[in-house]
Amino acid sequence: MTAAVPSGWQQANRRDLAARLSTLHALLEQALGRTPEPPAAPPAAADPSLAVPRLAKLFGLSSFETELLVLCAAVELDSTIAGLCAELHGDPRRPRPSFGLAMTALPNAHWSALTPAAPLRSWQLLAPSGGELLARAPLAIDERVLHLIGGVDEFDVRLSAVLSPLDHALHRSAPENAGDLAAVARALAAGPLVALCGADRHTLIALGVAAAERAGLRPHLLRATDVPDEPDQRRQLARLWERETLLGAHLLLIDLADDGRASERATTFVNLLAAPALLLSEQPLNIPTLRPIVRHTLAPANAAEQRRIWTQALGPHIAALNGALPRLAAQFSLPPSAIHAATAEALGGPDPLGGDELAQRLWDACRQQARPRLDDLAQRITTRHRWDDIVLPERQLAMLHEVTAHVAQRRQVYDLWGFGAEARGSGTSVIFAGGSGTGKTLAAEILANELRLDLYRVDLSGVVSKYIGETEKNLRRIFGAAEYGGAILLFDEADALFGKRSEVKDSHDRYANIEVSYLLQQMESYRGLALLTTNMLENFDRAFLRRVRFVVQFPFPTLDQRAAIWQHAFPAEAPTHAINVYKLARLNVTGGNIRNIALNAAFLAAHSGESIGMRHLLRAAVSEYAKLEKSLPDAEIKDWTH
Repeated sequence: MTAAVPSGWQQANRRDLAARLSTLHALLEQALGRTPEPPAAPPAAADPSLAVPRLAKLFGLSSFETELLVLCAAVELDSTIAGLCAELHGDPRRPRPSFGLAMTALPNAHWSALTPAAPLRSWQLLAPSGGELLARAPLAIDERVLHLIGGVDEFDVRLSAVLSPLDHALHRSAPENAGDLAAVARALAAGPLVALCGADRHTLIALGVAAAERAGLRPHLLRATDVPDEPDQRRQLARLWERETLLGAHLLLIDLADDGRASERATTFVNLLAAPALLLSEQPLNIPTLRPIVRHTLAPANAAEQRRIWTQALGPHIAALNGALPRLAAQFSLPPSAIHAATAEALGGPDPLGGDELAQRLWDACRQQARPRLDDLAQRITTRHRWDDIVLPERQLAMLHEVTAHVAQRRQVYDLWGFGAEARGSGTSVIFAGGSGTGKTLAAEILANELRLDLYRVDLSGVVSKYIGETEKNLRRIFGAAEYGGAILLFDEADALFGKRSEVKDSHDRYANIEVSYLLQQMESYRGLALLTTNMLENFDRAFLRRVRFVVQFPFPTLDQRAAIWQHAFPAEAPTHAINVYKLARLNVTGGNIRNIALNAAFLAAHSGESIGMRHLLRAAVSEYAKLEKSLPDAEIKDWTH
């Protein structure tokens, strides 16, 4: 980045620099004993906007420190002065000035100028190099400072390696909430650290850019993952940034990652920093800072705000939706950038869209926009099954239809009919209880297909952590990511966490109970559908069961139900021969086992070049029973055709 400077300033700066170089030339000649007349005095009362007076004022340099800094620049700009320095050193290979040379040649010299705490070194304006004694070591001027003295005000290239300049155009996608923007701008003007939380990264960055623009600052982004590992490098980065904020109007936005190590490095860096900074975090921020920190949390956009953003994005196409927009806005809680992206995706293509088709495309585009946040935290399950694919007693089927109604009509009941004001939470939490293979995951897939929502399986073994507080953090990330699309969350084998509440004997027991309570709290406040599966409902704490909306029992299938499952086990395209589902139904297995047997028999038949028959099914059944560590009773396979 190069700051625009008027040509008049450049000419004045050249004249000021030429006068200073002339003075230095005379001082060096005098030190060599060749100039009996005293050198001209440095320019007095120079324009404070010129490079050298500006540096002296910003960094509090004495007259000696200022002349020393200019001398270090002079050897880079004027070969005559470099030659005089080499002559004073008595060595043509030493053209750079040393502190000893400066003490001899420059007026008002003082030893404290080269201490580490003095401005020249603490602000890294110059530094001694080589392994010589401090007074003899060559002094090198910082390249950023050299260019500035020469009249070129450029952003430090070392900062450019880790910081990204942000375009002010980004603020256009920030939420149009004047209150949030004004609050952040006021906090920045006060000078402390400001933490901005409660939205996606794109929205947080956009709001930070808007606040920087209002404050007249140029924003730059530092990602926590780019903070150096080495402590010395972190200290240098902090000092270079602070120096840059003195040289120009800049604001640092620090994007705090969820990764623990990166966040720790970023926290250390923040504690080294004296300049104002805006910390960005999707989740509530709780880091141990040594400076006061002002926290500002963005309120999530309500349905009305979402509809306003959708209306702006759709423009004239809004009329074609035929009233479908409120449901879309209520289901998906997307940031403005994702809404605009979903609209562009849905409207793409040359064919004009009818209202229903546009609504479907927008719905699917919203699902696509919401996926990336959750894909890294849980496993998305591809759903293909419909109601006809599941065999359950009427009571269980009716309960599944009720679950569908609770999710589909959430907006009608909670928002339009006012029940949301009295409810503890708007989420729908359901327990699917039953043995392995009885249809729990299949039912979840059917619900997802019926509601046209994504289904994600959450592995609780990967969520629960032995470290205090980590389980809650993992759950918060999952539910926070799922909110964007109202996805269906399937927690498999939930009794691992939801067992009977333990007696508190130590801190681990206490925190285990806190984890369970936290998960329940998240489920109740989550506006989507959360499904918990278990093989052992009796292990669940009864107090927790009362807070779940539905408990659906998946029984072991009866003989007739197994026959019905067998009828659905073979796709229409699959070649079959003389299959008797009623004989197959005598196999005392669940639907999951039935599907395994049918699939294994299909492979056996395909390998033999034959249609699927009872012979292949018998071999597959023997393998399945062996997997279950059971023997296949003769009564279950009598009169089968081998």
